[in-house]
Amino acid sequence: MNLFGAMDVSGSAMQAERMRAEVVAANMANAETTRTADGGPYRRHSMVFSADRPEQSFLNSVTNAVNGSAGQLAAAALPSLALPGSNGVAAGVHITQVVEDPSVPLKRYDPGHPDAGPDGYVSYPDINPVTEMVDLMGATRAYGLNSSAVQAEKGMISSAIEIAKG
Repeated sequence: MNLFGAMDVSGSAMQAERMRAEVVAANMANAETTRTADGGPYRRHSMVFSADRPEQSFLNSVTNAVNGSAGQLAAAALPSLALPGSNGVAAGVHITQVVEDPSVPLKRYDPGHPDAGPDGYVSYPDINPVTEMVDLMGATRAYGLNSSAVQAEKGMISSAIEIAKG
C-alpha cells in the first residue's frame, strides 16, 4: 500500500466514525420518542464496521435503515456514505449495517400520556445516556486519531517530495 492508500483507509475510517457519531446523536435525540412511523417506541441503533471491501448491498442496508425506523438520521448524509473501496480502489473501514437494539422497551406509568396503553403504561426507548456518551467519546477519539494519521501521512509525502527535489 502506498501513502495515498493509507490516506484512503484513514479517510474511510473518519467517514465511518462521523456516521457513528450521527447515529449516537439520533439515539440521544430520540431517547424519549414513544411513537415512530413503525408504531412503537424508537429503537436504539448502532453501527457494524468491517475492514473488508464493502458488499454490494452496503448502501441499500443504510438506505433501508434511514428510510425505515431510523428515519431520524439525516437523509442528506447518504451521498457521503460512498466510502473508499466501494468502487474497488482501496480497502478501508466500512459500515456493513445499522442494527436496531432488540431490547425490550422500558415501561413507565403515565396514564395521561397519549401513547399510554390501557394499563396506563407507556413504552419508552431503552437508551442509556451514559452508554451513548461513551459511544460518542469513542467515535470522537477514533476520528481524531485517524485525523492525526492523515496529518502524519501528509508530512511523509511532503518529506518525500523534499527528498526528491534535493
